This record gives sequence, structure tokens and C-alpha cells, in this order.
Amino acid sequence: MLPRLGVLLSALVFLVSCTVPPDSPLFQSSDNLPPYNQDSFDQYVRDTRAWIADNRAFISDDRNLEIQLNMPFELRPDKPAKRGILFVHGLGSSPWYFMDIATAMANDGWLVRSILLPGHGTRPADLMLPDNEDWEKTIAHHANLLANEVDELWLGGFSTGGNLVTSHALRDENVAGLLLFSPGFYPNNDYLFLAPAISYLWDWVDIDDEDNIVTYQSLPTRGAALYYRSVSTVQKHLETARFDKPVLITMSQHDSVLDPNATLNAFQTRFPNQKSRFVWYGDTPQNLDDPRVTALASNLPDRRISTFSHMNVLFAPENAYYGEAGRYIMFENGQDGIPLPDDPETLWFGAWGQIAAEKYHARLTWNPYFLELLDNIREVTGDS
Repeated sequence: MLPRLGVLLSALVFLVSCTVPPDSPLFQSSDNLPPYNQDSFDQYVRDTRAWIADNRAFISDDRNLEIQLNMPFELRPDKPAKRGILFVHGLGSSPWYFMDIATAMANDGWLVRSILLPGHGTRPADLMLPDNEDWEKTIAHHANLLANEVDELWLGGFSTGGNLVTSHALRDENVAGLLLFSPGFYPNNDYLFLAPAISYLWDWVDIDDEDNIVTYQSLPTRGAALYYRSVSTVQKHLETARFDKPVLITMSQHDSVLDPNATLNAFQTRFPNQKSRFVWYGDTPQNLDDPRVTALASNLPDRRISTFSHMNVLFAPENAYYGEAGRYIMFENGQDGIPLPDDPETLWFGAWGQIAAEKYHARLTWNPYFLELLDNIREVTGDS
């Protein structure tokens, strides 16, 4: 959904009528949002699971799997943990996005939690319910809960979640470091600032078939406005403050949502810690002289990969849903009019909108360098 946001917002500027959703529970919001401020994380998980079960508009026959992949979770190591990390997902996605990384970090001795941002996990229309304060308070509450259980608190975020945890970390001295995956600091769209105003005129930016159990495919304008506010907030923080503690940032050169070069520049000027690392998937940036930046090739013809996408960094090739042989393939990837190949072995993978002659590109949803990413995390956090 998010890779289409820039194109869709640009198109909305010229629309004269609203997008009308089908008559489906998916496009009718729930009556309320779930509570987030329970006294324990266990109670939060139980309450949220029950809320999802009662409010989700299910799209498959496996309701238990849909609930499981959308609820918050905790992974504890075998021994009492001294360090903990709280993960926050992106717009339209789910806590499960961090399962592969969370599993590895729990095995390394971390107490890992991944929360559900209000408005997610049930139906796209529920993104009409929260405001940014709901998201900020949810993160603050669970950061405090985790800080009470460990000696060292880290935060991690993907895309919009990266914006939210960075803004929180710049206000919370308890945060010892950040892991940011495709953080959405700098969108590549000039019309995003219009999203809050557009949300009063049209309810939906995009309406799509909902066939992905871990990601909303459709986007209400309210969701786009929430993303814009997270961008505005984190940019204001980064203009006036630096984060002096360790941070890992990953970014694809071909990210269809963001401005990768602006993110790299922010890393070099606003994140000065010498333990910090920036992993750039693509061609080595010109005139790069920062030893903290690592460039990894994203054109891997032997694996039929042309470019890296906004989302693929998070997932191991073995992931059962998004992995190299996973059950879900994002065929719809901004290539209107190009027929699907008859032979799946000829399918190529890349960022949203990747087009090449005689090649059909699905979205890349796994990271060929996943083991290297885990090593990067260990290096930045001091586990190596």
C-alpha cells in the first residue's frame, strides 16, 4: 500500500469526485479502538487478541492465523534479559513484520516486544479512528513498561514506525539506541502535506483487493494524514536535535516511498555516534567518505532480483509468508498492462514500479542479506 502513496496523493490533487469503497466490512470502521495502557504486557496481548478476534474483517479461511500474524507479541530469552527492544511497525502493516529479527535477537538474549499501533490488525477502515496522539501514547506506555523490566532499552521501527520511535527517543533519555528499517523521515512526494486537508474531502486514497493477511492493501486518507504528521514531527526533531547514541539505519537506493539520499544525509549529520551504521542497498553513493556506511549490491541477477524494495529488509529468505518460497507473492507491483509470466521461474523481483523489458517484477519481500543484517544489529548493539 505505502509504495503507492506518492502517486495516489498526486492524482488526488486533480480529482473532482471521491473514491467510493465497496459495501464491505473492510471499509466500515469498528466502533472503537482497543485499549493499550494495561499494567502488564501479557494483559495487553490478551486484550488485543480478543479485540482483533471480535473486530477483524477476515479475508481467509484461517482465522487463527490472521489473528496470530496481527497481534502484538513478546519473545523472551532462556535467561533473564538485561536488554530489551520495543518494535513498532509501519503504516498498514503488523507487529509480525519483526518476527524474523525478533527471533534472532531473543536467541541473542534480548527481551523483545512488538506492539500493534491503534487502527491496525483488523480492517483498513480502522485507520480512520486513531490520531497521532494515540500512536505516541501507545509507544510511550510500552517503552516505559519495558524499561521497568530491563537495564537497557532500545527501540526499533519500520517506515512510519521508524519516525515514531525516533521522535520518542529524542525525548526519552532512557532509550539507549535505535534500529531503523526504511525509516520514513523524508518522503519523495511533494503533495504529502495536502493529506490532512484531503482527509476532510475524501475518505479513501486507495481501494484495492484485500488479499494480504499481514498488510492493508487499501488506504484511507486519514492514514495518509497520520503518516504526514509523523514525518512533520520527526523532521522538526531532527532539525533541532541530534541522537548521540548508537543507531542502525537501513535504506534501499530504489525505495519508491522515500528519498534515500536525504535519509543518508540525516544519518551523517544527526546521528554522530561512531558505533552507528547505515546499510545502503544499491550502488555505492558518490563521494561517500563515511566509514560507518556500508553499500551492498541490490542487483542480483542470479536470484532474479533487480532492486530492493521499501519492505524486504525485514524478512529472512526462509520466511514462510514473505520468503523466497513463501505462500504470498506481491504480483501487483505498479506494472499495469504487463502480463504475468506463465512460468513462475521467470518471475523477477524488485521495488514497487520496477519495469524492465521482457521481465515481470513482483515485489521483493525478503532480504538476501538477512544474516548480514543480523551481524549489523549485533555490531551496533555491542553483541558481536
